[in-house]
Amino acid sequence: MTELPHQGADNVILPKAVHRSALDSAQATLTSEATGLAALQEALATPGSMGSAFTEAVALIEATTGRVVVSGIGKSGHIGRKIQATLASTGTSAIFVHPAEAAHGDLGMIESRDVMLLLSQSGETSELAALLEHAARHALPVIGITASRSSTLARASSVVLCLPRASEACPMGLAPTTSTIMQLALGDALAIALLERRGFTANDFSAFHPGGSLGALLRPVRRLMHEGAAMPLGTADMSLSNVIIEMTRKAFGCIGIVDESGVLVGLVSDGDLRPALNRDLNMTRAGEIMNRAPITTHGDVLAQEVIHLMTAGRKAISSLFVLDETRRPIGIIHLHDLLRTGIA
Repeated sequence: MTELPHQGADNVILPKAVHRSALDSAQATLTSEATGLAALQEALATPGSMGSAFTEAVALIEATTGRVVVSGIGKSGHIGRKIQATLASTGTSAIFVHPAEAAHGDLGMIESRDVMLLLSQSGETSELAALLEHAARHALPVIGITASRSSTLARASSVVLCLPRASEACPMGLAPTTSTIMQLALGDALAIALLERRGFTANDFSAFHPGGSLGALLRPVRRLMHEGAAMPLGTADMSLSNVIIEMTRKAFGCIGIVDESGVLVGLVSDGDLRPALNRDLNMTRAGEIMNRAPITTHGDVLAQEVIHLMTAGRKAISSLFVLDETRRPIGIIHLHDLLRTGIA
């Protein structure tokens, strides 16, 4: 953070007010923050700079058998809470401990197997003192995120992620803006690096995000499909009149055609049926008009992939059969089912 110039012992000279349009202000803010992120990226890429410390921090967290205890005060605390949430949702066990509460009993939440991740732009945040003393007393490793390598936090840290110097977007250099964006980006980088090293998958992500549209996107389709008697099924020798009855009764806009062993061999959709309506509906058989290579899916495929299957082609598919490993239908999914869950 930029320090204000002083005049004498008591008089502080404030920077002159900046007068510009809202859009000019927004552009200047984004430019400042982008410059900070570019400096952070360069620091990570420079040999002997932050890159080696970052690698060490990732290895330290990966090796711990406990949790990542994240803490910070003020804006750094808000950023710390987001970093903790991102870590926890991507497979790294993490908790946030408020530094003021830590000094009043919450130190008991911290275990000997944990590693601390402490944030302070200046590195001199007095509220972190209790956490640093606790870490020293119990030999807990500390990863410090700060902009001052000579600060108290940096000196007490096992690994220092020292942010490069960058100007705050605030024209007075007071409001934490660029600095907090850099902290947040560095936390995201840690979380994603750990995610990749652990081989964290979309299915793992789903286990931590069961609610809302995101949770629905990550559900396997077997949890959304209609099963058993709800499936519209028939045989190749079924008359079109009976095909129409079954399609109308089940209301999926299609019927799956199976052979004598229950294997799906084709599909008749509304689109296949319409051109055949001028035929004798009692004499024409489903096998004569069915699509012999319908698009299908499997039960473990995620809902987001099913949406892609149903909408990626030139013509959207309203219903999709779900097959087992022997190509027997075990369910059917309709686009409306996805709409109801908020996925599409």
